[in-house]
Amino acid sequence: MSGQNAAMDGRLEFKGGGKPLAAALLGVACGASPLPFNVLPLVMGPINQEFGWDFAAISAGMTIFGIIASLMAPVYGGLADRFGVRPVALISLFVFGVVFGSLYFVPASLMGYWLLWGLLGAIGIGSTPVTWSRAISLWFNRNRGLALGIMLLGTSLAALVVPQIAQRAIAAGGWRMAFPVVALLPIFVALPIGLRWFREPRPHERPPGLSGADGKVAGICLAEAVRGYRFWLLLSSILMISLAYGGAHIHIAQIVGLHGFSAQVAASVLGVVAIGILSGRLIVGFLFDRFWAPGIAFPALLLPALACWLLMGTQASLTMVMMGAFLLGFAAGAESDVIAYLAAKYFGMAHYGRIYGVLYMPFGIGSAISPIIYGAVRDQTGGYDPMLMVSMFLFAGGGALLLPLGRYPQTHPAPVSDAQPAGAH
Repeated sequence: MSGQNAAMDGRLEFKGGGKPLAAALLGVACGASPLPFNVLPLVMGPINQEFGWDFAAISAGMTIFGIIASLMAPVYGGLADRFGVRPVALISLFVFGVVFGSLYFVPASLMGYWLLWGLLGAIGIGSTPVTWSRAISLWFNRNRGLALGIMLLGTSLAALVVPQIAQRAIAAGGWRMAFPVVALLPIFVALPIGLRWFREPRPHERPPGLSGADGKVAGICLAEAVRGYRFWLLLSSILMISLAYGGAHIHIAQIVGLHGFSAQVAASVLGVVAIGILSGRLIVGFLFDRFWAPGIAFPALLLPALACWLLMGTQASLTMVMMGAFLLGFAAGAESDVIAYLAAKYFGMAHYGRIYGVLYMPFGIGSAISPIIYGAVRDQTGGYDPMLMVSMFLFAGGGALLLPLGRYPQTHPAPVSDAQPAGAH
């Protein structure tokens, strides 16, 4: 009977939270997580030709964007906790679209170019999973891992659609046109759906286990979280894995080229990475709901350690390269689930946004720095093997750090001082 009740609870979660989940998926797809990463690679060449800036300087815009966004993540997370995630996510989504479109007016000044990317990071982080995941974690408890995995598929959806749109815009109106055309997605696709469907559940709509006896969302505050060992284990794990993965993803085409394969093969390998990301998010999220999550995350993060070994050297077969690319992508999908899922499980939902935001900082900063480290190793040694060897230990060590997290807390205290989110009333 308990199994039937569990299945019924799961169906009820998707019945109540299905529309908010769809809106969050679109919000992630059209937000600051994927759009810049899917447009900048297509316009780097034309920008270099028009202004004469070197590729390192052009790429630095993305690094500035990533670091500033990461530093702002706790601020937006705290605003979502206090005022509700709906206004924070939707306003940020709209302003992100406006600023992203304004990159059409990039001046012939490298400093001006960097300032625009910094502004984009400062306002865009509210349109990422830092905010959307709070609402989804409140709608879903029994199926939270799967729901978060579905939400994060938005980045995979963007990877399939956005480059095609951007390339057509470039062909029609030059590289500048890519920005306002792609900016139509957050403003005219994700925002209207979000306004109609996206919200946090009311107290009576929340699944069992999220609220205290007084009806308030339970959970510890950031100050309490940082006093516990679990927070630092999780933060250290996230930093190690992001340092290992970020550069491997950005440089994967170059790694493939060193094995003697053509640019066309390298492009197909990028598609395999995307399939790995999609698979990791769904499979790991599904397993998180049924087993102890750190016990699933550890072996999942050993897979990219194997990938690093497969990608070392210059003589790997295409099958080995493809397998390594898939396993790297699988790790990225798993890592995204790890942050959101474990933050909710170990610290509760009352101050989830702020805690998630702080945990996002090492992820964003590590991912921004990692490509520079991989590039420096390539410049110094002519290949990536030393960094791939280090990354093997980073992946394995980052996964192992999750194992001492222990059992999930059975209950979380209700908040006593902070205001309840506006969307919870």
